[in-house]
Amino acid sequence: MKPVETVAVLPEDGEVRLDRWLRRRYPHLTQGQLGRMIRTGQVRVDGARAKENDRVRPGQSVRIPPVPEESKSVDVHAITPEETVFVQSLVIHRDDDVLVLNKPHGLAVQGGAKTGRHLDLLLDGLKFEYDARPKLVHRLDRDTTGCLVLARTPRAAAAMAKSFKARETTKVYWAVVLGCPRPPEGEIRGWLKKSTGPLESDREMVRQARHGEQDALFAITDYVALSEAYPKAAWMALKPVTGRTHQLRFHMAGIGHAILGDMKYKCELPTPGALSERLHLHARAIDIPHPVKGNVRVVAPLPPHMKKTFESLGFDESDAKDPFKAFK
Repeated sequence: MKPVETVAVLPEDGEVRLDRWLRRRYPHLTQGQLGRMIRTGQVRVDGARAKENDRVRPGQSVRIPPVPEESKSVDVHAITPEETVFVQSLVIHRDDDVLVLNKPHGLAVQGGAKTGRHLDLLLDGLKFEYDARPKLVHRLDRDTTGCLVLARTPRAAAAMAKSFKARETTKVYWAVVLGCPRPPEGEIRGWLKKSTGPLESDREMVRQARHGEQDALFAITDYVALSEAYPKAAWMALKPVTGRTHQLRFHMAGIGHAILGDMKYKCELPTPGALSERLHLHARAIDIPHPVKGNVRVVAPLPPHMKKTFESLGFDESDAKDPFKAFK
């Protein structure tokens, strides 16, 4: 056991939730262990009891009770040279504070019960000149490709997390959907919630909900058809105004035009033959306030399976050189 210690929150830590600040210091402890320490009053901020979601700031002092030492028998993944080369090949933007990756199809962002290799295991390969590994700022589904933002410092992580929460970040996705939506541009609004309960066994899905229903969240998506291969499919630009789980996939299937290759959210339209069965949803571009100055604006090249589908359907990505233009 480590002894009781009082630790100062440093300027480079930024302003962050207490439980997340603790998780950075003690990554070998589970969220449950940290939560119990806080709820039972063993963790104190400037001498006072605190909650898990209280925010700590530079200059404050945190009293930390005795915690177990990290087990030497834990099987920690040591990144290989090949994995380092792979993960560094995904970088499409890099500065002192921010990394942006072009995430490939099939790579999960974080681990799960049925997940082997995932991006979180590979972050040591993205340290470059820093000692600390970067931190994921948001997530993409395993089969969604494109722009994924990471913070290289705690201060950058806190600043960009605020930008996402305040909806100061603009994200534009490209998708190929079944059929051709009418009208070809518009806004989709509605309530949704994660599936729960014995009759809804897939907790990785969302469903339609009612206003006032417990845990229901309001979701808004703007969409524009950039080109059509009538009546088979359309190339869509999608802008999530809100950032809900599976929002774009759920919304497109909800208006009867599911995203090509989506095995969870489907519609009644047939899938054109001879096209890839992979999910055709790509985080094409992101514009986010930089933690220090200005904005980070990045465009991610299309993945190979979507390039091939574009060629098959006659879509020309050069017709939309500025991904943000559709929503200006």
